[in-house]
Amino acid sequence: MDKQKILELASALLLAGATGNGAETEEISARLAAELRQPISANDGADNSAPPPIEQDKTGYFLNFTKKEILKMPIRFRKYFIAADKLVHVRRRKRSKHGYHYEARYRCGDYNISVSSTNPDELPEKFIAAVQAIETGNNLSDVPTNFHEFATYYIETFWRRKVCAETYKNETNRYKNHIQPAFGNLAIKKITPAMCQQLLDGIIAKGYGKTADEVRGRLNQIFDAAIKHGLIKHNPLDLVVFTAHERKHGKAFTKQEEKKLLDATAGTPYQLMFAVALYTGLRPNEYATARIEGNFIIAVNSKQKTKKVEYKKIPITPMLRPYLENVNELHFYTVNRISEKLHVYFPKHTLKDLRRTFNSRCIECNVNEYARKRFMGHSLGKLGEAYTTLSDEFRISEGEKFFYDLPPILPPQNENDD
Repeated sequence: MDKQKILELASALLLAGATGNGAETEEISARLAAELRQPISANDGADNSAPPPIEQDKTGYFLNFTKKEILKMPIRFRKYFIAADKLVHVRRRKRSKHGYHYEARYRCGDYNISVSSTNPDELPEKFIAAVQAIETGNNLSDVPTNFHEFATYYIETFWRRKVCAETYKNETNRYKNHIQPAFGNLAIKKITPAMCQQLLDGIIAKGYGKTADEVRGRLNQIFDAAIKHGLIKHNPLDLVVFTAHERKHGKAFTKQEEKKLLDATAGTPYQLMFAVALYTGLRPNEYATARIEGNFIIAVNSKQKTKKVEYKKIPITPMLRPYLENVNELHFYTVNRISEKLHVYFPKHTLKDLRRTFNSRCIECNVNEYARKRFMGHSLGKLGEAYTTLSDEFRISEGEKFFYDLPPILPPQNENDD
């Protein structure tokens, strides 16, 4: 270490800083940092019998950061860091029989950063992660490293804000049934691609292809969040071989099936429930919130991701009106009970198919696209949501288009008929 050279570089650094020459400041800072890492030279009174240079045996040195690593640092800290000569001191300590322990410390201004590892090559990455945590307000020391605890932290702190209550409930149950039992108490960094492959293969082997899709999606989000928090370097799912489940969507009822369902349930409370479902397009989990208000059926829009409760406003159409004579209130049985009744007549149909039927009939009756989307509870897109407000008069006029004849029920066709 040449003291004279250090003084010369320090003076040059002050001059470059005063002139605002960023490139020169960075170049001089790098030279000064390199000089400070050098062992004390013979001219400075060093003992020639001293141990090898500290840069070689790691007893004490300054971290070297590549340009790529520096660019990973938050901009505000990066400027401060470069101006302060990028000096992060490392100390090596003996750990009895377990080798050495390395600690990198940075104290400058408002920053007091300390990271450690038994592998000195890990220190730059850990230091960068610590800086990112400070700048974003996430203290890494408060982030759990156990898989279940971290998954819960991520779901409750971040993911829950983006989904509706129904989605949160369903996904939480899926996590408890499939993911938590597999990885619950493991450290997240101990989870391997082979473990993930085994979990997904096991779910698929049981015939739950859709569930495997959902589990993989949730795991992917959890691992990506762990990477952003500096807990792991790579997503173990990157090596997993997985083919997405080919989903089979339901089909709308034919007009004959529609008439058969309403005729078969005539004289029972189910007829009104099926009529409302067929002629409003409500989601099954919205049935319980449905009510009559003037010329409309009002219900909670269950797919809204904000905490604000929003309602759907569907006009009482000519197809629904006959079933609402002398009816002031709507009372639905539980979804499971309604579904069981539907399967008595149509085992291959689901309650969602009633919603598909409504959407299909709206298109066939030339109902305005924006009105149809509002009836269904679908988004109009960012621009449409910002600039479109449908009047009640327009909704009612579009609802009046929703009318068609139902054909007579034909007898079952004999397979031997041509």
